[in-house]
Amino acid sequence: QVQLVESGGGLVQAGGSLRLSCAASGLTFSSFAMGWFRQVPGKEREFVAAISRSPISTYYADFVKGRFLLSRDNAKNTVYLQMNSLKPGDTAVYYCAAFSRVRVPTSTNVRSQGEYDYWGQGTQVTVSS
Repeated sequence: QVQLVESGGGLVQAGGSLRLSCAASGLTFSSFAMGWFRQVPGKEREFVAAISRSPISTYYADFVKGRFLLSRDNAKNTVYLQMNSLKPGDTAVYYCAAFSRVRVPTSTNVRSQGEYDYWGQGTQVTVSS
């Protein structure tokens, strides 16, 4: 079955960096656009970033533009979220997700969690002030 396993979360001071990884199995990874969302207790899960299938396009939430960089390695079935200049407001559980295989990802629909078919269990990121 499809599995998405996130790793790389942890505790970091404000201004620091973390790199999250999402390793996928059970699917033809290169055929899927991939996304990252985050959630804090009591709030809706929110879009962070997404990356399309080839040819590559990337999409970011406004609050991470210029700080986060999303990339993928199809040979390793892995997507990476490099997070720089972290702020306490970035504290959340970060989830990796695989976009619907049957829909074409656009700059609009990649931001909707309802468009994703598969989800990981999440990894906690805590940024201290």
